Amino acid sequence: MPVTEFLVPTRGPGLFEFTSEVEDWMSGLPRADGVLTLMIRHTSASLLIQENASYDVRDDIIAWLTRAMPWADHPSMSFITHRIEGPDDMPAHIRASHMPVSLSVPVQGGHMMLGTWQGLFVVEHRARAQRRRVAAHFAPDVPG
Repeated sequence: MPVTEFLVPTRGPGLFEFTSEVEDWMSGLPRADGVLTLMIRHTSASLLIQENASYDVRDDIIAWLTRAMPWADHPSMSFITHRIEGPDDMPAHIRASHMPVSLSVPVQGGHMMLGTWQGLFVVEHRARAQRRRVAAHFAPDVPG
């Protein structure tokens, strides 16, 4: 199977769902069992499988990340030396280093085996809007 890429627009810190885009892409593939692998192609964003029913969950995750790792211009972050791209740059890298940048999702009959309230999300760690690229590869099971 060829690798494809999803472009996920973000609007600053937050969780941005792209489950339906992946489902649409998978609907054009053979209805097989296998594994879907996703990898974000950036060092200042992450991927998550998370609840997609309540926006409060998304907001609370970002609030926790902000509290745990504020921007570099916060007084508690005076130890940060990498500030070339602004006060959000190094904290974004640190956040991404503590969260998944790739996901493996089981697929059965061409459908992702996500739970009822689960969705696929890009977690944006930068302050500004971005266009995040997520590489995707579906590997069908080999019979035998």
